[in-house]
Amino acid sequence: MSTAFEVVTSKGLTYEQKVVALAHAAENSLDVLDIPEKTRHYMETGAICDLDEGHAPYRPRYIMPDYEKAVREGCQFLRLEPPKDLDELLSFLMIFYRHVPSITSYPVFLGNIDKLIEPFLDGVSDEEAAKKIKLFLIYLDRTITDGFCHANLGPEETRAGKIILTLEKDLQNAVPNLTLKYDPDITPDAYAELALYTSLYCANPAICNHRMHKDTYGDYGISSCYNILPIGGGSYTLTRIVLPRLAKEADSREHFLKELLPDCLRHMGDYMNERIRFLVERSNFFESSFLSREGFIDREKFLAMFGVVGLAECTNMLMDDKNKTYGHDADADDLAEEIMNVIAQYAENSEALYSEIFHGHFALHAQVGIDSDHGITSGVRIPVGAEPDSMFDHLRHSARFHKFFPTGCADIFSFDPTGRNNPAAVLDIVKGAFKLGDKYISFYASDSDLVRITGYLVKRSDMEHYYKGEAVLQNTVYLGGDNYRNAHLENRKVRSSN
Repeated sequence: MSTAFEVVTSKGLTYEQKVVALAHAAENSLDVLDIPEKTRHYMETGAICDLDEGHAPYRPRYIMPDYEKAVREGCQFLRLEPPKDLDELLSFLMIFYRHVPSITSYPVFLGNIDKLIEPFLDGVSDEEAAKKIKLFLIYLDRTITDGFCHANLGPEETRAGKIILTLEKDLQNAVPNLTLKYDPDITPDAYAELALYTSLYCANPAICNHRMHKDTYGDYGISSCYNILPIGGGSYTLTRIVLPRLAKEADSREHFLKELLPDCLRHMGDYMNERIRFLVERSNFFESSFLSREGFIDREKFLAMFGVVGLAECTNMLMDDKNKTYGHDADADDLAEEIMNVIAQYAENSEALYSEIFHGHFALHAQVGIDSDHGITSGVRIPVGAEPDSMFDHLRHSARFHKFFPTGCADIFSFDPTGRNNPAAVLDIVKGAFKLGDKYISFYASDSDLVRITGYLVKRSDMEHYYKGEAVLQNTVYLGGDNYRNAHLENRKVRSSN
């Protein structure tokens, strides 16, 4: 039975999900990339994983349009004049978002949403603004049916941001995924506490260490699963090395570090360059897209994300003393850092095609995992169920490994619902974590319907419908439901703000 036939006859997919799946099946019927036999070997073992991006790249994986420019200048292709008031702005954005592609076929980045809205609130009452923005947020959640869609707030406090945070607490929307860019010198405590209070009701927003990211490219945005990327650009591709699957081939720790790992990294880099070459030189995306023609994106602001996953399991597999484990023993953590140093040296010294914004090199990313991962922990996180008793020990460990990843690395913490009563204490945790060097942190309450899976949000109630074989609106429910069960995310250690 063909994949296309299975899609067409599925009872568990909506019409829209079937259309996307059929397009993906058509793309995968093509054979346009030159993939050497050794690379195919690593892909067959799962050590190199292309995250099912498709066999013929015809759009970048992640696109970060300059929405401020669009709002300021209008869009000729979409016949949109610069908006003059709040109604026109929200209509402008709704139309524009509809035409921003990505690997998901939906926009993964909606911009610095509070700053887009803020200038249009003059003369609009809080009550009127809240009504209009609420309808806008509902529209986004019901039409961008993919949890990898992301919008940013801060670091400055804005009236628009406060309205959005207040609304989201009650809306309980899975889309868009929100992040507050936080800087203690810029972001008022009361505003950050409102964000954290909201997150302990609806898992939104997450908190980004603005100080550590603001100079990486200049103007940056956060898309999809905490991807830190240049505004006006994005990422051509995200391929990942699945470290424990590679470690299975190792005869020894030395064999892994000196031979296997460097060889696999080279083949993965070559494969990523092959994808980039086809996208830039043959797909004509940048020549045909109005985003590029009108300057909302610039090809020279795109880079290649070099993903890493499963550091914990790889380290534990290579340890001679199996009682010493990642996140709990100094010897294991030293080995993990040695592994990361090999990967970082490759990324810093290899050539990534058409990646001028990142000096022609690959940019490391702590990849969050996918639904088919079994026994493989996201990025460089400590496995669920094995977290240190002390949250501060956990954060110190995280900081040690976050430093390797300019395009995103994060940790997720489940909190006791009583944390809602003391958001100031949760903010103290964030401040301490960011001083240590943690780059990104997110929270949700253990009784929340909305849970953060690996970087995106899914409702427990929607997962229950999926488990029963029913169609659900958001396609990330399928990914989240399988990941939630496979990774036993219900066993995340529940933290307290006390």
